[in-house]
Amino acid sequence: MTLMRRGRDPLTGFGSLQEAVRDMLATWPFGEREALSLADWTPSCNVSETPEEYRIEAELPGVKQEDLDVKVEDRVVTLRGERREEKEEKGKKYHRVESSYGSFMRSFTLPDDADEDTVTANYKDGLLSVRIARTAPKESKARAVEISS
Repeated sequence: MTLMRRGRDPLTGFGSLQEAVRDMLATWPFGEREALSLADWTPSCNVSETPEEYRIEAELPGVKQEDLDVKVEDRVVTLRGERREEKEEKGKKYHRVESSYGSFMRSFTLPDDADEDTVTANYKDGLLSVRIARTAPKESKARAVEISS
């Protein structure tokens, strides 16, 4: 049996497949209100809770405070920002660059007992700390609903 090499590159078309998957993932539902999004980099985040509050901590070394944005909308906390690449200096030659640069976005759906009106944020030494107070869960009350004809 003789193996013959085809004249065509086996990876031809892979780029368009990759683009199709990227486009699909950009709108794929994830959780209640979250969506996977494409970003230049993704910062590490730790989410914790105490009896009094929830806390989201994002590691953002090299990000300036003016390049950060924290928003709360429809019970979703969204962290956005950008880490800007330093301008290349004349005479400086890089042998390896492992740092990631560009924009990012992370979203977190708040639990039912989180008070979205008390969200605060603090940024110091490359650590963004977002705090959300906990509230007593709202009790669901049964009531009769009138049926109209």
